[in-house]
Amino acid sequence: MTEHVKPRRSYDSRRRREQAAQTRQEILGAAGKLFREQGYSGTSMVGVATEAGVVVETIYRTFGSKSGLFRAVMEAVLAGGRGDVPVEQRPAIRAVIEEPDSRRQVALYVATQPGIHRRAGPLLRALREGMASDRELRAVWDEMEAWRLDGQGRFVTMLANKGALRPELSAQRARDVVWTLCSLAVHDLLVLGRGWTAEQYSEWLTNALTCELLPAVQPTDPPDRTPFGGPNHE
Repeated sequence: MTEHVKPRRSYDSRRRREQAAQTRQEILGAAGKLFREQGYSGTSMVGVATEAGVVVETIYRTFGSKSGLFRAVMEAVLAGGRGDVPVEQRPAIRAVIEEPDSRRQVALYVATQPGIHRRAGPLLRALREGMASDRELRAVWDEMEAWRLDGQGRFVTMLANKGALRPELSAQRARDVVWTLCSLAVHDLLVLGRGWTAEQYSEWLTNALTCELLPAVQPTDPPDRTPFGGPNHE
């Protein structure tokens, strides 16, 4: 007698993965909210679990520790909610890569910075305040800065490979310039400290990076196009 074996329900594993991914996003959203509102030290894992509607063991099983959770929140925020999409495939970065004009490439790159500071700024400030007393947080800060340096280094390498950098400027020095001028610290000095608008900050940063990275425009060159449609303010 032939025994009929019930076929395995192949969709169960997919459904579990989808549920796990949804739970992860809910935890990240809850943690991001509390870290922004209460800071790092003021946010507890129990509080995150309550906000996300999960048991605290789920958070530890998924992220390992509070610092691991914070790291994951930062990565999601810096990715603009598109952590599953490689950086080079995100529309704003594709626009930078595909733009043939170097000056326009700088302007397009600068256009990505205010959004990053807006999304990540509150968390980075909380991280900066808490890392003095938490070695794990110091490691997270170093990791975030290394991630930023690497990304900005790839942008500079792209310019260097097409011969767009000033002849006397090394790629390493150019990377350090971008890393410094695009930092949250500089943004906060101008926008929070001096009350600059996002548009003023972007225009200044575009001009500063253009001046520092690219050769001066020669009189025979066509007029420069600024991202705001007006004259280029030196």
